[in-house]
Amino acid sequence: MNIYLTFDYELFFGSNTGTVQKCLIEPTNQFLEMADKYGVKAVFFVDIGYLSRLQELQNDHPALKKDYNLVAEHLNEIKSKGHDLQLHIHPHWEDAKFENGKWQLKVEGRYKLSDFPKDKAAEIIEKYANLLNSVRGSIADTFRAGGWCIQPFDHIREALFQAGVRKDSSVFPGAHFEAGEYSFDFRKAPDKDEYRFNSDVCVEEPGDFKEFPISSKRYSPWFYWRLYILGRLNPTDHKMLGDGNFIPQPGRKKSVLSGFTWNHLSCDGYYASVLDSTLVHMERSGRKNMVIIGHPKSFTRYSLKKMDEFLRLNHEKHQFVTFSEQNENH
Repeated sequence: MNIYLTFDYELFFGSNTGTVQKCLIEPTNQFLEMADKYGVKAVFFVDIGYLSRLQELQNDHPALKKDYNLVAEHLNEIKSKGHDLQLHIHPHWEDAKFENGKWQLKVEGRYKLSDFPKDKAAEIIEKYANLLNSVRGSIADTFRAGGWCIQPFDHIREALFQAGVRKDSSVFPGAHFEAGEYSFDFRKAPDKDEYRFNSDVCVEEPGDFKEFPISSKRYSPWFYWRLYILGRLNPTDHKMLGDGNFIPQPGRKKSVLSGFTWNHLSCDGYYASVLDSTLVHMERSGRKNMVIIGHPKSFTRYSLKKMDEFLRLNHEKHQFVTFSEQNENH
């Protein structure tokens, strides 16, 4: 099986974004040590709008100049180890302000590319893609929408195509969420390892783009009750390494605690507990791709331990691949 380990390399977007050191560098470096030990490669979907804003404001704020250098050097280190850097866009960085030592983010009406007029969204995509390509030294051809909010795809289709994007990994079949700034509905997406599409990510048809869906599964409410209880009983192991907070997700906690829900396969926190059992199930189902999502900011001591076990057990049985490698081999 091809296993894609994918990480959204980003800060938090709530009232406290957290720090570069705690949300990005330290947790990512713990994974990089693990990856070196087992010889596996991963995909980092870089929230490049953050680096762009650091670049724009660094001369006005010494703290941001330091952060810019830290992130730029870190991305070069990740790349030098053979990991894949791909395009991740949270467009609210466009007008983010840095005041009194803190980021002031306006996410209302700025969180999704579809919140912007089509020509402005295209301008953002072009700018961010060019910056990431300069870091990579080549064209990034795979996209993941911030907050999975890729719909309506037709709003950004042409701009992504012009930027050289031909692959996407934003969809996780079966899931939907409409609350606060979030808006996605993948209930009609093909439940396949990969498929082609054109103007709608949920419609398989001949087109310019190929979807590599994030693996998804049906979680019981008991899973989430255990998640929340363990976080309170053993905060040392289950506390996120990142030092920020999420934007609100109205109604999310109530819905997952009261009924079965579809969600992505993740290596964040307690979600990492189901990696092995899900891999076994996917093998028995004849799947050929397993796409795992994670966020360095959301790693915990527990999830890093489970990831280490997962890599140790599977690095010789399966292929850990990246989207750049997938492009070279096809």
